[in-house]
Amino acid sequence: MGERLKKAIGVQGDFKTSILPMINYSYANIFMGGAGYIISMYFTVFLTDVVNLSLSKAGIIVMLATVWDAVTDPVMGIITDRTRAETGKHRRYLLIGTPVLIISYSLLWNSYMFNGKENPTAAMVYFILVYMLYKTAYTIIGVPHTAMLPELAPEYNLRTQYNSVGYIFNSAGMVPSFLIAVLIFTAFGSNDNITSQSKAPFLIIGIVLSVFFGGAVLLTYLKTREKSSLNNKVEKLDIKYIIHEYILVFKNRSFRQYFFMSLAYQFATGFYSNSKVYYIKYLANQYSKYALFNAVAGVAEAGAFPLNYALTMKHGKKKCGNIVTPLMVAGLAIGLFMGTDGSSFIWIALMMLSMILYPFGMSGLGFVSNNIFPDLTDVDEMITGRRREGVISTFSTLIKKSISGVMAAMVGFTLQSFGLMTGDTVSEYEKSTGMLFAQTDEAVMGVRICVAVIPIIAALISLYLLKKFKMTKDDHTMIRAAIATKHKYGSVTLNADQRERCELITGQKIGNTWLGQSENDEEHPIEISEKGEYIILLKKESAVDG
Repeated sequence: MGERLKKAIGVQGDFKTSILPMINYSYANIFMGGAGYIISMYFTVFLTDVVNLSLSKAGIIVMLATVWDAVTDPVMGIITDRTRAETGKHRRYLLIGTPVLIISYSLLWNSYMFNGKENPTAAMVYFILVYMLYKTAYTIIGVPHTAMLPELAPEYNLRTQYNSVGYIFNSAGMVPSFLIAVLIFTAFGSNDNITSQSKAPFLIIGIVLSVFFGGAVLLTYLKTREKSSLNNKVEKLDIKYIIHEYILVFKNRSFRQYFFMSLAYQFATGFYSNSKVYYIKYLANQYSKYALFNAVAGVAEAGAFPLNYALTMKHGKKKCGNIVTPLMVAGLAIGLFMGTDGSSFIWIALMMLSMILYPFGMSGLGFVSNNIFPDLTDVDEMITGRRREGVISTFSTLIKKSISGVMAAMVGFTLQSFGLMTGDTVSEYEKSTGMLFAQTDEAVMGVRICVAVIPIIAALISLYLLKKFKMTKDDHTMIRAAIATKHKYGSVTLNADQRERCELITGQKIGNTWLGQSENDEEHPIEISEKGEYIILLKKESAVDG
């Protein structure tokens, strides 16, 4: 079985030394895939339809917690980069974050003693604090886990393989979590509609899933190994140092290209995910099929993985995004004209098509973003001469998560400004109109804007920026070889083509980078094997990067 799996994803070496380390690292992806999936599906509607908070108040809760998440990420990145321990600088934090995760995720779904209509302030304060606690747990676990990857997988394609196994484990978190939620909702009769009477199933779901996710993180902690960081050099920490660290990040042209591309992608997925439940419930009037639609979407996203992986391994890390993203736009476009007659076969079929096209196409840009990101640490090292995985990862999340939080509030305020009704207000309106899930024409337009118009524009921008990204596999191998040569000899000599590529990727003159600053007058060109491959020099010996 192990050999078949190894052959399927194109990994060389035996199962124990190639596939098993990827599996061990990826157990934590069960938490990161599953926990966020359930939150994206249910948390906003839980706040509005169970807790009875307004859309704007629900948006503020998500915004504040997400901004808190963004602010704590850089702090965690600096902590991990400065950690000196025999067991490595990342792994220990997975153990520390696990109990915080279990407690916070359980409390996140507790709505007893809180009614957003009777006492909105108390409900808001509780959910803001608990959601911030959960985001803190996610930061303690997620930042070190992400920052660990460039160290565990230094080679270009090896990182894609690690991310691909991680993608599989994301699904291994999403599918069981979804099934657990559906089974519990069914047992309590809440599968066709979520109301203020759905407190018990949500609390049980939170408790069960928190233990499931916590166990997955512990497996990664127990099974993963990283090299000692006891000999890491740590500079004096002060505000000036911190500011300088993050200014350096944005001087990296490749990082800037990646950052704005993934930011536009996040706008597309953020607006869609925050309004999806209202799209299905109030625009398409098909909430009874909510679980079915999400199951289909999950299968479609997972089904895109083999294609994304094959295109990446054969044609580079940009290819799958260029090819499948138009399908994402097509899926979103269905929301522009989706009718409100949920009983019509044609509208059900169109909604099903939307649930297939959007996640299939969306997976391409997501796959590109995840695979490009680890390579940015090597470009940063070319500029600074240091490994700064934590700083690189958290600078990106600082801005993107802040904007993500603002997007959640924007969706809430937009839908509320267009008159979308939620919670008990809907029941009162339904009684007066005699229509199930009834909304005004203005409210329907607000849903269309949030679920289709804005995401389409953002997806097209992201696709355009992806085409601007320059670094290829050959570029990355050359960069690693140049860095290794510089570390070994104190200088590296680049030919005209290599210099041009380095300057194009970094956005700086080579003389202004660490790579271009020589410690001696000797010439040390990058070594190339008989096969024409760059040689990645080690401290005591050399090895060809295949």
